[in-house]
Amino acid sequence: MYKGKKLSSLWENHRELFGNIQGDRFPLLVKIIDAKDDLSIQVHPDDAYAKKNENGSLGKTECWYILDCNENADLIIGHNAKDKEELQQMIHNREWNRLIRKVPIKKGDFFQIEPGTVHAITAGTLILETQQNSDVTYRLYDYDRLSNGVPRELHIEKSIDVIKAPFKEKNLERKITKEKNFTKEELVTCEFYFVDKIDVDGTNTFENLAPFLIMSVLEGEGSINHTPVKKGDHFILPDGFGDYTLEGKLSVICSGVSR
Repeated sequence: MYKGKKLSSLWENHRELFGNIQGDRFPLLVKIIDAKDDLSIQVHPDDAYAKKNENGSLGKTECWYILDCNENADLIIGHNAKDKEELQQMIHNREWNRLIRKVPIKKGDFFQIEPGTVHAITAGTLILETQQNSDVTYRLYDYDRLSNGVPRELHIEKSIDVIKAPFKEKNLERKITKEKNFTKEELVTCEFYFVDKIDVDGTNTFENLAPFLIMSVLEGEGSINHTPVKKGDHFILPDGFGDYTLEGKLSVICSGVSR
């Protein structure tokens, strides 16, 4: 019935598939980012700042699940300035090594990136990112790289506006449910989304109360309600799909919004 149709078309014309939730755009983006080089150091505004300063746009809250990374890898999350004054001073003096905060990572780690958090993905890191559907990003530093012979645009003053100082690390408490055939980790639940990870070895049925569910198969193969799925598959369970049964040996990331 919907074969060949884009998600944007279904969102516009068949909102019932998504529980008739409100909004001018599909609320989430889910991406796999394979960083071959260090990506630029950025910060995102919240909804209030973006609405006022970016023509009514949404801000951006996002989260990262580490699919794979180099040995002894790290990410940039947060900064070391003790207050806004020191933050401005370090930025204007280009004291990037003093300013940025590096966090060691390993496969399976998970991070929530709140608006106002300095962050960057580093070379050799493969992540699954879930985020608000917004493209508002302020580039704080890009390692003085050139694009077509000129430095890429930076957004220094807006970055200073929105960076929270001092940085306060967000400690996420993963709620873990462990049964004979599966483990379910509730990675994060916030105003904009929830993200869970499910590992199945056998057969199990899971409750589904969300208006829609985005699913990404990270490892293995099996089936969902007898439809085969394997590593690399991404799909959406629409509203009314109800509870679902996973069978096989597989790891899945599930994300969605609350009703």
